[in-house]
Amino acid sequence: MLNGGYAYTTIISSKYHGQTLLAHLASLYPHSTPEVWQHKLNNGEVTLNGVTATGGEAVIVGQTLVWNRPPWIEPDAPQHFEVLFEDLHLLAVNKPSGLPTLPGGGFMENTLLRLVQKRTPNANPVHRLGRATTGIVLFAKTPQAAATLFADWNTPRIQKIYRALAQNVAQQDAHEILAPIGLVPHPLIGSVWAAHPGGKPSKSLAKVISRTPSTTTFEVSLYSGRPHQIRIHLASIGHPLVGDPLYGIAGRPLENLPGLPGDGGYFLHAHYLNLHHPITGEPVHLEASLPFEFSVDRS
Repeated sequence: MLNGGYAYTTIISSKYHGQTLLAHLASLYPHSTPEVWQHKLNNGEVTLNGVTATGGEAVIVGQTLVWNRPPWIEPDAPQHFEVLFEDLHLLAVNKPSGLPTLPGGGFMENTLLRLVQKRTPNANPVHRLGRATTGIVLFAKTPQAAATLFADWNTPRIQKIYRALAQNVAQQDAHEILAPIGLVPHPLIGSVWAAHPGGKPSKSLAKVISRTPSTTTFEVSLYSGRPHQIRIHLASIGHPLVGDPLYGIAGRPLENLPGLPGDGGYFLHAHYLNLHHPITGEPVHLEASLPFEFSVDRS
């Protein structure tokens, strides 16, 4: 799909004051070399405070930097979702694997947000799932619903339960996982969320559902909402997700990544979401049926 392009906008912070624009672009968007950025500048794709830039300018704190990325062909992604629940204030859908929730990483139109808003323009997601993760994504359709859900999201008023297929055979039937999660440096991708002693407090409860000679299927309840929390927490107790391209034992990123951090290959499903309706207060119990991958015998 050829999209309509996008204007990436940032404000120059004091940290970068005095840096040449070309050097700043190459560090801000490292997916392109300085030579490629100079080509984009020569094509008139970059402006500073509304003026077409050449690349040799010294950036000044407070300036508005815009990269007007031309339209590009997006990676393929599923173009469907299942509606699980809908009323005047809420919409819950079952997201397939391979479909990003929000724009990013080369995806703009091929996202759950765009697909849902074509059907329901006033719906906005309360949270996101990773591109490979399947299951429940909850949207608010009114500002009142959104405000309440955002306030309640990481409290006991909302129960989030996932199914995860992990490497290795669990010896215990249940694990309370409290590993803090924070950003750590990575030689290939700059920084990434991982288990880190100086990170933010995090809590998951993982219960064994089944075992094979080489894997364990867990039911995981979240009590905080850190990025990649389940992937990191299960890896931190010796059970990285089967096929995870990013996390290894101890919840740290792999040094030699087999793919990009957003790549799929792992099996994680947002199975249940239980909450009180943000307007009526009535209980809402949502369930997304398990993908067939969880029924495959991997012994």
